[in-house]
Amino acid sequence: MSETATMFGLIVLLAPVVLLSVLGVGSLIERPLSERATSQLVRAATALGFLAALGVLAIMLVEGTRHVTVLTGDWVKVPHYHFSVKFVFDRLSVPLVILTFLLCGIIGSFATRYMHRERGFNRFFTLLAVFILGMVAACLAGTVETLFVGWELVGLSSALLVAFFHERPNPVRNGLRVWIVYRVSDAALLLAAVVMHRMIGEGDFARCLGDDPAHPWPEGVTSATAAQALVVGLLLLVAAAGKSALVPFSGWLPRAMEGPTPSSAVFYGALSVHLGAFLLLRMSPLLVASPVLAVLVVALGLVTAVYAYLAGSVQTDIKSALSFASLAQVGLIVAEIGLGAWIPFLWYVALAHMLGHACLRTLQFVRAPTLLQDYRHLEDAIGSRLERPSVAWVQLAPGRWRGWLYRFALERGYLDAILTNFVAKPFLRLFRWFDRIERRWSEFLAGRPTEKPDKTATEPEAQPQPAETRS
Repeated sequence: MSETATMFGLIVLLAPVVLLSVLGVGSLIERPLSERATSQLVRAATALGFLAALGVLAIMLVEGTRHVTVLTGDWVKVPHYHFSVKFVFDRLSVPLVILTFLLCGIIGSFATRYMHRERGFNRFFTLLAVFILGMVAACLAGTVETLFVGWELVGLSSALLVAFFHERPNPVRNGLRVWIVYRVSDAALLLAAVVMHRMIGEGDFARCLGDDPAHPWPEGVTSATAAQALVVGLLLLVAAAGKSALVPFSGWLPRAMEGPTPSSAVFYGALSVHLGAFLLLRMSPLLVASPVLAVLVVALGLVTAVYAYLAGSVQTDIKSALSFASLAQVGLIVAEIGLGAWIPFLWYVALAHMLGHACLRTLQFVRAPTLLQDYRHLEDAIGSRLERPSVAWVQLAPGRWRGWLYRFALERGYLDAILTNFVAKPFLRLFRWFDRIERRWSEFLAGRPTEKPDKTATEPEAQPQPAETRS
C-alpha cells in the first residue's frame, strides 16, 4: 500500500475534523467566526478534502490497487471481542467521499449567501460540519462501529437542521418526528452490530463480508451462513429503510422540508437520503448469501418507488414534490441493489445511479426557491401560460379505483397515521403502564397508601363566559 495514499487518506479524514473543531469551539466559547471567515473556512476544508480524495483515487488508478486501508489502531481487544477504528478507500467509498466534499462545498458556498444575516448562521455551518464528518466516517468505515459513529452524526445533524427554525412549532415537531424514526433505524443498526459480534467476535467488514485487499468490493464473500446473513440483513434493511425513508418510514421525508433549502438539498436530495442504499451496497455479500433477503430488498425498493410516484404526483409545493421524486429514485436504486445478487454488474449501475441522481436533485433543490420566477420568465418568453400537466395514473386508473388512489396519494399512503396509531401509541400506553407500576411499587416500599389523583382538585373550575362570546 502506498504511503502517499495513506497520507492523502488521513487528510480526507482530518479536513472535516478541523472544520468542526474550529466552528464548534468558537460556538462553545461564544466567539463565533464572522460570516466571511466561516465561508472561507468551509470552502478551504471541503476543497482540501476533495483534492485529497481525488489524490487517493489517482494513486489507486496508477498503482492498480482497489483497496487502501487507514487503521488508527485497536481500541478494545479482549477475548471474543475486538473493536478497532478502520477506514477503507475502495471503489464504493471513494466516489461517495468525492461526491460528499463536492456537493457540501457547493452547498456551503450557496448557503453563505442564502443564510446571510440569519441569526443561526454559525449554527447552520456547525451542523453542516457535523454532517460532513458523519458522511465521511460512514462512507469510509471499515468496521460496523465506525459506521455507527458516522451514522449517528448524520442523523443528529439532520434532525437539528429540520428543527433549525425553532421559533415556530412545526419545525420542532417535524424534527422530533425525524429523530424518532432515526432512533428506530439506529437501534436496528446497533442490533445488527451485536449480532455480527456474536457471529465472528468483531465488526470488521474484512472478516464478516470478505471485504479485504484480496477480495475488494464487490467481490467479497461473507463467512456467514444463509440463516445468519438473513438475520443480519433484515436488521440492516430496517436501518436502511429508516435512514432512506423507504416504506413504511416514508412519512418523515416531506416533514424534513421544514429545514433551510441548502440543508434540504444536500441532505434529502443528495447524500443523507442515499445513505441507506450505500449501507445495502456495502453489505452486498449478504444478499448473495441469502436469496430471500435479496428478494425482500427488491420488493421493498419497488414498493417504495411506486408509493413515491403516487404521492409525489399530487403534491402542491415544490419541495415536497422533489422529496418524493428523490424517494422514487432511491426506491429504484434499492431494487437495483437487490437484483445485483444475481447480476453483480447492477451494483455498479446502482452506484452510478446514486451519484448522478444526487447531483441532479441538489441542483433542483437549490433552484426550488426561484421556481415561480423561472415559470414567469418562461411564460413571458413563449407568450402564453404553461398548462399544468395531468396526472397520468389518474387518467389510466379504472373509474372505481380513481378516487381511492387519489385519496391514498393525497394522504401519503396513511403511513403517518398507521405508525402513530399502531406503533407509537401502543408504546406510549405500555410505558405509561410501567410508570404507574413503578409509582405504586415506590409508594408501597415507602409505606404510603396509593391514592388516585383527584381530578376535581387539579382541574380549574370553568369560568362563565361573557354573553357575547357564548355560542
